Order: sequence, then structure tokens, then C-alpha cells
Amino acid sequence: MQSRFIRSVRDSAVSIFEGLAVTLSYLFRKPVTLQYPDRIPRPIPDLLPETFRGIIEADTAICTGCLACMKRCPIGVIRIEVERNSETKTGTISRFDVDAGLCMVCGLCTEVCPTGAIRHCTEFEGSTSQLINLVLHYVRPGDKVPVCRLSKDSPPQGLKRNEPYRRARTAWDEPAPVPPDAARGEVRWKRRRNKEAAE
Repeated sequence: MQSRFIRSVRDSAVSIFEGLAVTLSYLFRKPVTLQYPDRIPRPIPDLLPETFRGIIEADTAICTGCLACMKRCPIGVIRIEVERNSETKTGTISRFDVDAGLCMVCGLCTEVCPTGAIRHCTEFEGSTSQLINLVLHYVRPGDKVPVCRLSKDSPPQGLKRNEPYRRARTAWDEPAPVPPDAARGEVRWKRRRNKEAAE
């Protein structure tokens, strides 16, 4: 009886000191706290891991125009328009919009892309006073980008991570020219029409 009591006291003391040893070891380690955004050694996007899910970016240089990402998106964040030429059997992308304010960062669109043209970048700062500025235009109105053709010999070469996003992003608080049927507007009008039709 007495030996069991002594053993339990010893085990309790050992477990307490094991826990304290882990805590005390941090006294001799270099601190890893970043004082964001004032004093940081490098920009935060460069410090984040590759698996970080930030704002969706689209590299139109390697986009095949298959529309798989747009069809897979559960809330209609992505809007793509592809014009096909039946004679030359080629296509051009005339619109590629991503609504960063509506995106729930689920990653479903990135899983189905055959070339990795749509992906999460490590940029995440998107505060703005104009909500419509969160609609990112990866193809400017009036431009046409040829779709990428896949070949087994040469894999498609795209832009560096974060580069398409930085090119598409304008100043958040400047009024941006947005087509009237932008992604968010289309979702709202569809809901309103469905509600009116139900009544």
C-alpha cells in the first residue's frame, strides 16, 4: 500500500517536471514572433509555406479554357468566357474573373485544373472600402488570350506564384471598370430571379 502511494507520487512529480522542462526550454530558444506588419525581415507572402491558401490567382498563359474550375466552384466565384473558332479549331479567353470577396477558399477549383493555371497564391491582404474591387480581372476587358494546348513533349510554362495576382490587382480603393454582369452581380440576380419565380 505504501509502495503504491510512493510510486504514484513519484510518477506525478516526473510528469510535472517533464511538462515544465518543455516550457523552460523556450527560455533558451530564439523567439519566432513576427511583429506584423511593422517589423518583418521579408514580405509576409514570402514567409508563408507553399500549401498556404490565399487569394485565388489564374495564370492565363497556361489555361486550356476547359471551364472545369468554373463548373466545379459551388458558389459561382469564377467567370470565364472562351470564344472558339470552328475553322482554325483554336480558342481565346475573353474573360477570366475571380471574385476574391466571395471566395470561401475551398480549393475545389485548383484540384480539377489540368495545368495548374488556377491556384492559391500566398497573398491574403484584401481590405478595401470598395467591395467591387475584390473582383480580379485576369483578362482585361477587350483583350483576348489564346488558350494553351497541352503536349506530352513540353509541359506548359507559367508565371511565378503571386505574379498573375500582382498583375491583375489594381489599387483596392480606386474605382475599377467592372462589367455589369460581374460574378457577384450574376449570383445575386439569379437568386432574386429564382425567388420571384418561386413566388
